Amino acid sequence: MAAILDIRDLRKTYPDGFEALKGVNLSIEHGEIIALLGPNGAGKTTLISTVCGITNMTSGSVSVGGHDIINDYRAARSMIGLVPQEISLEPFEKVINTVRFSRGLFGKGADDALVEKVLRDLSLWDKRDSQIRALSGGMKRRVLIAKALAHEPQLLFLDEPTAGVDVELRKDMWEVVAGLKAAGVTIVLTTHYIEEAEAIADRVGVIAKGELLLVEEKQSLMARMGKKQLEVQLSEPVEAIPERLQKYDLSLKAPDTLVYTYDTRRERTGITKLLSDVSGCGLVLRDVVTRQSSLEDIFVGLVHEDADDQDTKDDAA
Repeated sequence: MAAILDIRDLRKTYPDGFEALKGVNLSIEHGEIIALLGPNGAGKTTLISTVCGITNMTSGSVSVGGHDIINDYRAARSMIGLVPQEISLEPFEKVINTVRFSRGLFGKGADDALVEKVLRDLSLWDKRDSQIRALSGGMKRRVLIAKALAHEPQLLFLDEPTAGVDVELRKDMWEVVAGLKAAGVTIVLTTHYIEEAEAIADRVGVIAKGELLLVEEKQSLMARMGKKQLEVQLSEPVEAIPERLQKYDLSLKAPDTLVYTYDTRRERTGITKLLSDVSGCGLVLRDVVTRQSSLEDIFVGLVHEDADDQDTKDDAA
């Protein structure tokens, strides 16, 4: 099956010379959820804005459902739904009319049953006759999602959709996203909440300084780059790591807790020898706990690695 979104060597350079996107390549299949992680200014919003036709690309190509976004822009944009970061809604309009109007903008006929379903799925049905100005920030963000879904898009962009939303509403939105995926909608999510990517994404992309560092299946990424930590909890505190244990990658998390970091891909983890040496030092074990690296650990490591590589290039220049 052809990709629903195909981006090739996408570049965006502003008149002042700033490169917001540096040759981005990305292919997204029908029905998957991909999370784009990156710090502020990484290029996430610029990438989305370009695909949606809000920002003009400098070079490259983008197609949605096989439709080029420049040469066949009407067909391409009719397949796209966008939930932007900024809340921009008519404050005195009713919720239901706002959603109906958005559907009409795409040339879609009236469909009250669909509008009702969208509002109910987003827990907005009871607020359908409320003016936008009377809603909380979280509810206004839900209205943005409802607007984006009104014309039944096949590709939905969520640009920081849960920013400023409380934890309960955030989890409700995750359920909505899961329902959309089940209905066959492809979703591209940008987020600062690492747990959001871990909870709902099939693949994770990391973007920094306009470059897509990688795109990989979430579980595969964590297995390939994730490390584990072994916490060795002692019955009695120690002032420092014993000399006999200096050869291990150990840190002292607390006076009574040693932390050993190891790579799960290695043939031998060294745990058995470590525990033997701990006992050989006269230390008594109270408990042993393991922890898998999270996506946040991996993300931070990748961005720092990219920054270090850039510094090396700058020094060489």
